[in-house]
Amino acid sequence: MSEAVLSVSFAGPLVTVQDAGRPGHMRYGVPASGPMDRLAFDAANAALGNPQGISAIEISLGGLMLHCKEGAVTLAITGGEFVVEHGGQKTSSWTILTLQKGERLAIRAGTAGSWAYLAFAGRLGSEDWLGSQATHSTSGFGGGAVRTGQSLEISEAAIRGDRLGAIPQPEFPSNGPIRVVTGPQDHHFEENAVACLLADVFTVTDAYDRMGMRLKGPLLGLDGALSIPSEPVVRGSVQVSGDGVATVLLADHQTTGGYPKIATVISCDTDRLAQWRAGQPVRFTSISSAQAIEDVRHFTVQKTRYLEQISVPRGSLEQRLIRENLIHGCAFD
Repeated sequence: MSEAVLSVSFAGPLVTVQDAGRPGHMRYGVPASGPMDRLAFDAANAALGNPQGISAIEISLGGLMLHCKEGAVTLAITGGEFVVEHGGQKTSSWTILTLQKGERLAIRAGTAGSWAYLAFAGRLGSEDWLGSQATHSTSGFGGGAVRTGQSLEISEAAIRGDRLGAIPQPEFPSNGPIRVVTGPQDHHFEENAVACLLADVFTVTDAYDRMGMRLKGPLLGLDGALSIPSEPVVRGSVQVSGDGVATVLLADHQTTGGYPKIATVISCDTDRLAQWRAGQPVRFTSISSAQAIEDVRHFTVQKTRYLEQISVPRGSLEQRLIRENLIHGCAFD
């Protein structure tokens, strides 16, 4: 193992260092932060055989370009359907490759998804804040934003030839409407507001960042609710401002808020929603609290199995060739 040094040729906005998050500090007004798509983030580290939750780079639609100045390192790219350029070849995300000295890597927005994840077979050097490298995008505390001209240092950089190639994508996330539990303040809305939330189609707007996603759709009328005191909010809260417009709170959400919350997106659907882009339609469906717990538990079991499967090394090139049936038949003259 050695060190790899990568120069950032270009970094778009909201490209940040993230680890699994900073839990336990919301009582002090500190958001947990962490990845917008936690499944994709975990998959990138698992596919490399990394410890769970170590730091990776979250890449926005603005993209990222790197130039390897020293050393070499194997890396994994997951998340949205981004375009990956390396060694004169174009591939898609959900892949593992090795970046050698002198080579360049470009990750750009592709056909779908808003966030990609770049994990390294090694440890990304960045600053801790309150015991975590997760970046709070508004303050910049944590590992921080990745900026053009910056150098990234990967300690214990390793080449893992037994892991190269495509990463199987998870098949278990639901592709139906976004599941919500109504409330906790649905009683502060006009009589038909909850019905509108569940029956009508909303659209993701370009007012979308790591704090939240503002939606365009039918106005959800309030019934004198703006006088309620501020109280804790969580990732997935569907908060409605005085103009009746809904916003889904995401990874860097504030810790308290005074706007009423008409519903809460269940945790395993917030990651899926976070990958949607401006202009995409959003439908919500209501489930009970008990059903939400059951769905999240089922998702967690499936996720654990999936991460275990992709964390197994594939073997050397020779071993993989032996396993494959490269000859499907033979012909005789």
